[in-house]
Amino acid sequence: MEKKLTTNNYAKLGLATALIFIISIMAAVETALACPACNALYKKQIEEDMKGTLVGKELMAAMQAQANLPLEFSEATSHLFRSEQNTASQDHDFIEVIERDANLSIPATGYVDQEVEADVSFTVELDEGLAYLGNGVVYDGFRTNRSVPGPTIRVTEGDIVEIVVQNNGRIPHGASIHAAYTQTSKYLGEIPAGQSKSVKFKATIPGIYMYHCAPGGHAIPMHVMFGQYGMIIVEPAEQKFKLEEELGHGPDLEIDLIQHEWYSSGKNAVEGNPTYVTFNGEIFKYVKEPITAKPGDYVRINFMNVGPNLLSTFHLVGIIWDYAYWQGHPENVLVGGQTVTAGPSDTFVIEFRVPPDEGAYTMLSHAVGSTSRGAIGLLVADRDADTPKRIEATGPVYSEEELAELMEDANRIMSPFRAGTPDIDPPHTYGPETNEVTVRIIGNSYYPKTLEIDPGTKVTWINEDVFSYLAGEFSGIHNVVSTEGPTNLNSPMLAHAETWSYTFEEEGEYSYICTPHPYMEGIVRVRATDSDRDMASFMWTTIPALLALFIAIAAWKRKPEE
Repeated sequence: MEKKLTTNNYAKLGLATALIFIISIMAAVETALACPACNALYKKQIEEDMKGTLVGKELMAAMQAQANLPLEFSEATSHLFRSEQNTASQDHDFIEVIERDANLSIPATGYVDQEVEADVSFTVELDEGLAYLGNGVVYDGFRTNRSVPGPTIRVTEGDIVEIVVQNNGRIPHGASIHAAYTQTSKYLGEIPAGQSKSVKFKATIPGIYMYHCAPGGHAIPMHVMFGQYGMIIVEPAEQKFKLEEELGHGPDLEIDLIQHEWYSSGKNAVEGNPTYVTFNGEIFKYVKEPITAKPGDYVRINFMNVGPNLLSTFHLVGIIWDYAYWQGHPENVLVGGQTVTAGPSDTFVIEFRVPPDEGAYTMLSHAVGSTSRGAIGLLVADRDADTPKRIEATGPVYSEEELAELMEDANRIMSPFRAGTPDIDPPHTYGPETNEVTVRIIGNSYYPKTLEIDPGTKVTWINEDVFSYLAGEFSGIHNVVSTEGPTNLNSPMLAHAETWSYTFEEEGEYSYICTPHPYMEGIVRVRATDSDRDMASFMWTTIPALLALFIAIAAWKRKPEE
């Protein structure tokens, strides 16, 4: 359905629209936060403007169904969406469940009282910013501890673990901890900018796990696609991996290896079309700096395919695994094999011996499209290699000064949600023969990000993001609000498949954002008309010619008579 901006719309939206306008001004000075006012505004739209529509009915039903559930609602919007009987604490001790689990043959869950003292504590810092991929490419996206991937966290089975998540960014973030066999979103869900939250759990099951940003709803896949993730290793307390048992010692070389994807637009991210695929945060990282081991060394690789979209068939040329362990658990043993097949978030521990023959053993995904995009490296057998050692999966970390210098010298700057350099984000240009252009809102990004059009062109934005409502958040909603330009753009909130149109009459550049997700940026450039361009061309060519003629006549008149 098409939403049109009319005076009647403004009257109905009232104060909420004013709030959104204030937020857009804040965004213009780079202090905007994804705000609760957007959810309040859209709830008002549903109740007043969308009552009889299919989307309105479905969203009203979702709000009613979730109102009485023990979900973690945002503090700012809880009063709008939770029923009165569900506003009190719903915590219970569930002693009978804890006692039952203590007597089972399998490990207990990871639940612990949040007041218990932790054995180990780690801080995960989330923000938005720059990362350097190598090959002259700078990425503008989301980071963990100022890098992509974030730091590798290593604990031991049985540890009571505390994870503190600090939001150093300007928008809400959160965390999902796959190593925790217990509730985490309740404690680490939406974390407002500048705040922190924490969770404690017992690491009861050994393995290789993923952690990632999870602010809730539609934003969870988006923040993973934009770069916020890392690896957690839960080492077995007593049980040994089989090659360690047979050789009688631990690995000579241990490699924590993450395969992950980089996207230049939300559209490409949703469609699974990465620009780059890397190991541990850098294009061809271990080709430029090969990993070395001695012939005969015992190698253990803790491998994780973050994805978030592509399948990996990890392979080492010239190596057959002695053992591989699905999800990194020492009881999930696979004997032999040329590859491990890992979907997004799948993990393996891989063990082998370096053959008694010096030379290069190539690491790659045999889904070779990823290999050509950067997921390849070298393990070099060298008798002089410095082992034992461990390679961590943490991405490169640069200071702000170093990143500023890299930006100056970069061949390419890419971002999934705002325009990068023209080689990766060329403007979509339309001439006077085009009367209407469509911008799709997909993957928390406008596509195309930059339009060049003539006056009189109608631009229609359509929201292709599907996720709608969860625990007080309409996370798949978007809008169009200008931050600069000759005239103002201010659309209603758009749910999936809803549209809004605007006909551009005045020349100039219009910059706009989505107020619920102010990192989303788009540009519309309205060029001069042909008559304006012809007049400008005439002026630039005719005036200099007339001036030259005037100077020549003046010079001739001053010429002395012979």
